[in-house]
Amino acid sequence: MSKLHYPQFCALARAAELIGERWTLLIIRELLLGPKRFGDLLDHLDGMSPTLLASRLTELINSNIVRRITLPRPVNAQLYELTEIGREIQPAIRELIRWGGRFLFPPVPGDAFEPDWVLLGLDAIAKRTPVPEVNIGLVVSHGSKSAPFTIAGGLAGTTIRRGLAPCKGSLEAPFDAVLQIIGKSVSLEEAVASQRAKVQGSTTLVRKLPQLFDLAERRRASAE
Repeated sequence: MSKLHYPQFCALARAAELIGERWTLLIIRELLLGPKRFGDLLDHLDGMSPTLLASRLTELINSNIVRRITLPRPVNAQLYELTEIGREIQPAIRELIRWGGRFLFPPVPGDAFEPDWVLLGLDAIAKRTPVPEVNIGLVVSHGSKSAPFTIAGGLAGTTIRRGLAPCKGSLEAPFDAVLQIIGKSVSLEEAVASQRAKVQGSTTLVRKLPQLFDLAERRRASAE
């Protein structure tokens, strides 16, 4: 159990005790993206010490939010993953990302960024209502790193999957340019002309990306 304690009989206080310690939410972010080795977590949590990571993982395991699993031979590696109870926090994380997005810019110099994080960021602004039935490839680049995704639309809304599925059009860009395009603050043509983005295949298809997310609508609403 976390050492953090609020002397209040309140469910929010209990939740804050479990996930309110420094770094804990970011550990959960990493595990929402899939099981991780200790070293993988440490690599993606720049600035966190191994001792503190071990302590936070122990607290989450004791609270039945995280569990250890061991892969069979020949891998024989120990990983950490969220339990069923741990995964139930995903809707709350989605809403925190939506809320926190308004404070994301301007970036703080020196902040670390992993393209894999984009999966949760885009999921937070994906439409949950019917959208055009399309498959659009997306490659988010950051320096020497990149992460491929497939954005799929349909009657159930928008889903984001890891990896590039066969599609007739794809976009490659850094995450800030992706947000500008889907938020309609910069047109696809402007992003390509300024060499902030590249399109492969059908430009007409890639131009539909903003229709799959509610970022543009939210920006208009906040400006009114």
